[in-house]
Amino acid sequence: MTHRDQFRPADHPNDHFLLTTVVGSYPKPKWLDRANDLHEDDDADFGDDELAEAEDDACRLITNEHERAGLDVVVDGEMRRNEMVEFFAHRIDGYEFNGPVKVWGHNYFDKPSVVDDVAYDESWLVDEYEFTAGVADRPVKVPITGPYTLANWSFNEAYDDEEALAYDLADLVNEEIEKLVDAGARYIQIDEPALATTPDDHAIVGECLERIAAGIPDDVRIGLHVCYGDYSRIYPEILEYPVDEFDLELANGDYEQLDVFKDPAFTADLALGVVDAHVAEVESVEQIEANIRKGLEVVPPEQLTVSPDCGVKLLPREVAYEKMANLVEAARNVEADLDAGDIDVAAPTPADD
Repeated sequence: MTHRDQFRPADHPNDHFLLTTVVGSYPKPKWLDRANDLHEDDDADFGDDELAEAEDDACRLITNEHERAGLDVVVDGEMRRNEMVEFFAHRIDGYEFNGPVKVWGHNYFDKPSVVDDVAYDESWLVDEYEFTAGVADRPVKVPITGPYTLANWSFNEAYDDEEALAYDLADLVNEEIEKLVDAGARYIQIDEPALATTPDDHAIVGECLERIAAGIPDDVRIGLHVCYGDYSRIYPEILEYPVDEFDLELANGDYEQLDVFKDPAFTADLALGVVDAHVAEVESVEQIEANIRKGLEVVPPEQLTVSPDCGVKLLPREVAYEKMANLVEAARNVEADLDAGDIDVAAPTPADD
């Protein structure tokens, strides 16, 4: 397991430490949406340089907002990204786009097609990471859409099967992470929302992660974000994955699946969703404290990370901020209760080497 002390603030007020962070996406300022509209308007005098300036401003603003909320590890809210698959497909050779596909209600997704062998060209995220790290006073996490989701949410017109495509994409993700590590990144999160919806393929995801983690230094923390599914169909098999932390959506389901992770013992770190990313009401500090304590039924404090269920980009921005601020306050309160010996916790469950 990668030790988390590198993310602990030097002036942390409590003996115990619950790492606080966000999953990735965050509401965009309305003026950034307007800037993107202007950039797509051929009649508007708003080119690439103007859009890049607007994105820089938004990244600076949201990174600061995360720090103001008190988060230990921040992201830029994915201000430069339009959608979690589309963003990367535009940067991977072998993909092309044929127009939007309706996914639900009135929402459309510009679903890409793989028309040739995928290949790595230029870095996807190094510039984004370096900018964010340059404006942040705290450690920065880098979310990357995982190869299984990149394959599963695309039309495959070039490979014999989705498995072969996912493995080639995993090799590209590994190449990108190596570049991010060289740039200074020490916290990488692989997003695989497709995993828990197609759990029979957990072995494919495991092989993808083996390829992703190959050669990555031990001081680099690798997390896996999973949401929307029946976790009992992938647990305990996922404990074999070469990742330090599993980031799980549980608040939205009122922790009905929490017991899944108690037997056998959870040997990795648990990034527990303690605020619901789908509800625009702000949970009270007391409610979030109760949610955090649920995580301590599964892992001890040194294995617990506190975060929202998922990306919060669909919430009103002021709601997202208040959720983050309450999340941090609740985590610090639980740490104080742990220091006082007021909470019974699970025994440490180190993974087998």
